[in-house]
Amino acid sequence: MGGFFAAVSKEDCVFDLFFGVDYHSHLGTRRAGLAVYSEEGGFEKAIHNIENAPFRTKFTKESNAMHGTMGIGCISDYEAQPILIRSHHGTFAVATVGKINNSEEIVKDIISKNAHFFEMQGGDINQTELVASIINQKDNLIDGIRYAQEIIDGSMSMLVLTPKGVYAARDRLGRTPVVIGKKDDGYCASFESFAYFNLGYTDCKTLKPGEIVVMTPDGVKTLVDGGDDMKICTFLWIYYGYPSSTYEGISVEKVRYGCGKALANRDGKSVSPDIVAGVPDSGVGHAIGYANESGVPYSRPFIKYTPTWPRSFMPTHQSKRELIARMKLIPIKDLIFGKSLLMIDDSIVRGTQLRDTTAYLFTNGAKEVHVRPACPPIMFGCKYLNFSRSTGDLELIARRVVNKIEGREVTDAETLKKYTDPDSKEYAAMVEEIRKQQAFTSLRYNRLDDMLNAVDLDNSKLCTYCWDGKE
Repeated sequence: MGGFFAAVSKEDCVFDLFFGVDYHSHLGTRRAGLAVYSEEGGFEKAIHNIENAPFRTKFTKESNAMHGTMGIGCISDYEAQPILIRSHHGTFAVATVGKINNSEEIVKDIISKNAHFFEMQGGDINQTELVASIINQKDNLIDGIRYAQEIIDGSMSMLVLTPKGVYAARDRLGRTPVVIGKKDDGYCASFESFAYFNLGYTDCKTLKPGEIVVMTPDGVKTLVDGGDDMKICTFLWIYYGYPSSTYEGISVEKVRYGCGKALANRDGKSVSPDIVAGVPDSGVGHAIGYANESGVPYSRPFIKYTPTWPRSFMPTHQSKRELIARMKLIPIKDLIFGKSLLMIDDSIVRGTQLRDTTAYLFTNGAKEVHVRPACPPIMFGCKYLNFSRSTGDLELIARRVVNKIEGREVTDAETLKKYTDPDSKEYAAMVEEIRKQQAFTSLRYNRLDDMLNAVDLDNSKLCTYCWDGKE
């Protein structure tokens, strides 16, 4: 995944830029960067690897040394950015959040015009560099940004820093958010709305899908109006968004309470746990909602140890990531031994981490472990956003189980549709097989209709592809 932030100010903007980007640390684990511009010094840029240290630690020097009245910054799981480009548009910097599925086709077209690309390790094209090259195919920046939005299969939101201002563009179907904040001496653009409140900004506007604006210290001007068609990622409320985030005016924490409430109502009196607990951190809000509705006490049978284990300390190898995820959780045995626990996590993806967590609880004396994921079974890997938890279909536990039940690799929509219907016998068989493989005492997923009711946004505006395969 990734997140970005931009600031423009009549005074130096680096303080706001530094902390605004830092507030996106929950969205990226590997690379981060800043780019600023001032009339006196021109462009400055810095990029660091943040795999072994948090953003603030790596960019403390830059926060004191860099100066500018306009700037953009980004934290990413993938390519190093922002990148600095010099072209017929002049010099500009670009930061992006999104995913390009048709990069090979676009690269072939651009290379045929004698363009040049640097490659990332592993041979992949830096998608932010590709976006810059697409922009450069047109005679002006605005047409270039619109062209990128039009030809990219996937999604692409971006910030473009120029000497004239910062251009902010939300992807064509609004799969990720871009919000504008304002204060007396300037403006900011942000993925996360909460990132600017403590910096003295107030809400100014939320960009519509496909909208392009330019920010200067004197104001924000819409250059291309947005559309009404939207497919914002529902997983932002369930997992990726920070609890204090708000998307389309809808609170992440409130949605999570609603998901927990729905799970409690579906359970009724069918289970009688001693405590309800959330898998830290993203399962906590869902668990509080369940506890509030059911009357079962909320408790913390294990604590996430964070003083020396920041989220950014995450190796690229999956087995090592899973090991560290387990090592962060410290049990409180007095709240586990002899207890019937109901655990809520945001989701079950591969199944490895939650299975190990459950085994961990049983090892520490738990009598029962009931599991309630806050979203439906994930049946399809995301093809619209570069989420670090996204994976190939065959790695998803739900798809592996479907293949086992059917005795073949299932790819046809009709068969998969049966397994996404929570009222079907196929769905029940899939959930029971997952429960047995994971060694849970019981397993009940949140239903798609209940989850969408908790989000409380017109369902046509929500992307649910990873659960039902609908584009």
